[in-house]
Amino acid sequence: MAESDNIVVETAEKIFADLADPQEINNDKTNSWQAPLWQALSEAGLPLSWVPDGLGGSGASLADGFALLNAAGRFAVAVPLAETMLAGWLLAQARIASPEGEMTVVPASPKDRIMLDADGALSGRARGVPFAKAAKHFAVLAHGKDGAVVALVDASKGRIESGLNVGYDHSDTVTLDKVQPLSIKPAPKGLDQTTMMLMGGVARSLQIAGALESMLDISVRYSNERVAFEKKISKFQAVQHNLARLAGESAAALAAATSAADAIANAQSFNDEVYLEAASAKIRCAEAAEKGGGIAHQVHGAIGFTMEHILHRYSLRALAWRDDFGSESHWAVELGKLVATRGADELWPLVASR
Repeated sequence: MAESDNIVVETAEKIFADLADPQEINNDKTNSWQAPLWQALSEAGLPLSWVPDGLGGSGASLADGFALLNAAGRFAVAVPLAETMLAGWLLAQARIASPEGEMTVVPASPKDRIMLDADGALSGRARGVPFAKAAKHFAVLAHGKDGAVVALVDASKGRIESGLNVGYDHSDTVTLDKVQPLSIKPAPKGLDQTTMMLMGGVARSLQIAGALESMLDISVRYSNERVAFEKKISKFQAVQHNLARLAGESAAALAAATSAADAIANAQSFNDEVYLEAASAKIRCAEAAEKGGGIAHQVHGAIGFTMEHILHRYSLRALAWRDDFGSESHWAVELGKLVATRGADELWPLVASR
């Protein structure tokens, strides 16, 4: 990791440690922690990390931002940091300046479509949009007769149906009915909805990998503290086996997610290599979220299922992140189509080169 990466991550981790301690958040029933955390992140320029200086952002590299998302996952951060970063990235691709405040991207599912009407208005329905209720603006990728466009939309102009994912964070339905955007420009060549889903999928993969790292740490610590039959449960072979399995899932998720992030950060475009890396990462990290979360709860027993314990903050969010920007089943089908179309012999050198 380069020095600049360390600075970004160290800044973020200090803010998270000071203002996003999972146990303190767990005990706060009024959500009074959210505003100070968002203010600190904004003052550090982290939500607009991927936005160039000239467009109102911090101008950090893709690698910096990906490292930041992994750190956010390790704290199970429940504010729209990743969503605002993705929105800023999308707007920046079309050279649209990012406003201050919380943002999210629309749509957040490969199957939903927002259409550009002949009069320049946007219409469509997008489900499962993370933190839409908290967002002040939407970064929208829409489809018109001349191709894809990127638009900045005032969130108050859309109709939002509140929803919650399994992690109890907002996952809302956004309906745009002939909404005039604040700014709209053609999407650059190569930027389409698949590209946006892959970018979002890698962001979620890094967050899942970070959450799994914390679940492993919490589980190991608990196993060294919990005593049963006059000895620490970490001494029991079954528990040791479970911890080894959890460590394997965590390592696999981190390897897949960071490899995909590295591919995007170093590629000139979202080519087949990036597609393979990003889709594979989302599949593997989603599988690890299910398996790893289950193992962590097995280690903790009944106490891990209580609302007072912090484990569920990680396990439930990791499970929720599986479905954002395409589930593992969606990307598995898409990878199968790619292999069927291009052939394994043609794609294998791309995999082997990594």
